[in-house]
Amino acid sequence: MSVYLDHAATTPMLPAAVETLTAELARTGNPSSLHASGRAARRTVEEGRERLAAALGARPSEVVLTSGGTEADNLAVKGLFWARRTADPDRRRLLVSSVEHHAVLDPAFWMAEHAGAEVVLLPVDGDGVVDTAALAAELAEHGSRTALVSVMWANNEVGALQPVDEVVALAHRYGVPVHADAVQGVGQVPVDFAGSGLDAMTVTGHKLGGPGGIGALLARRGLDLTPVLHGGGQERGVRSGTLHAALVASFAVAAQEAVVTMPELAVRVGALRDRLVAGVLERAEGARLRGPAEASRRLPANAHFTFDGCEGDSLLYLLDSAGIEASTGSACQAGVPQPSHVLLAMGLGEDDARGALRFSLGHTSTQEDVDAVLEALPAAVDRARAAGRALRAAVPA
Repeated sequence: MSVYLDHAATTPMLPAAVETLTAELARTGNPSSLHASGRAARRTVEEGRERLAAALGARPSEVVLTSGGTEADNLAVKGLFWARRTADPDRRRLLVSSVEHHAVLDPAFWMAEHAGAEVVLLPVDGDGVVDTAALAAELAEHGSRTALVSVMWANNEVGALQPVDEVVALAHRYGVPVHADAVQGVGQVPVDFAGSGLDAMTVTGHKLGGPGGIGALLARRGLDLTPVLHGGGQERGVRSGTLHAALVASFAVAAQEAVVTMPELAVRVGALRDRLVAGVLERAEGARLRGPAEASRRLPANAHFTFDGCEGDSLLYLLDSAGIEASTGSACQAGVPQPSHVLLAMGLGEDDARGALRFSLGHTSTQEDVDAVLEALPAAVDRARAAGRALRAAVPA
């Protein structure tokens, strides 16, 4: 039996999205071509754009199609910063939460190294929620020098929902645009671009039941973005590159279904998550839930734990050998496991942060999946803890 509980990394495609993708793959045509096949491909793209806009509370003209969430985040961080700095050279400060995905953090620090940005990491509380008082203080002192604020809709590791509306209200007092990476939120919680007041928002296909390799940056009308890619001038000149009509169509179908079924899915997977959390805390010694304990303040499909005295990687491999697929949620750079920057920002020490394990549910998750985890986890924790003790004993103090 194989149990897949890593939906936050990528979730299985919805049947309707698979059907759309396979049908469109049989068609030929570059959406930029002027002949009949090109015009047909363009119609597919524009119909997909309209579906995406309707599902996400945006206008079709605000949907900039990209290759995925990483490209959209890069376009938001770099494109907005460059545009703002060009209009006002004093606006060099780039405010990002300390728990952002690396697709936001890494471009921000690249801009610091190569484009003169001053990166400010906004602190979070012990639940992983951004400190809006710190943001308010930062803007009060440096609002006129701030180019951009980027705070994710929901954290990908511990599931903490962020106060996006409050962030937007604070930043807009100083004329500062706000971007949010919402790839984890769409399909789990209500996400409305227009209603949020955001200036830019990232979404991607493979997190919500669509294909990989396709995403979008929603950018409000009139927002000045400096292109990151240059070439054919597609997507209003903001994002050059030939659009893949089949991926766009499949992404749009998946987004539409994910949004329509979100209320029912959130209740169902939320109940599974609550059962999983209660069972893990009861059966696994030294297990600690990370992120908000209150269900309404975290993603319904997220359950993130640390286990005292364990290495998350050891737990992951032990569970994988039992047919259960989860994630540590931590970064791995140059083949060396690193403690999660999210957990460190929340105030955990490195030893505690290394014992992380994230279970993320989705539309294919069942009661049997939860039962399998609860059956296999206690033994895996015991073995991982014993291995940790042996390793520490072998390493000289």
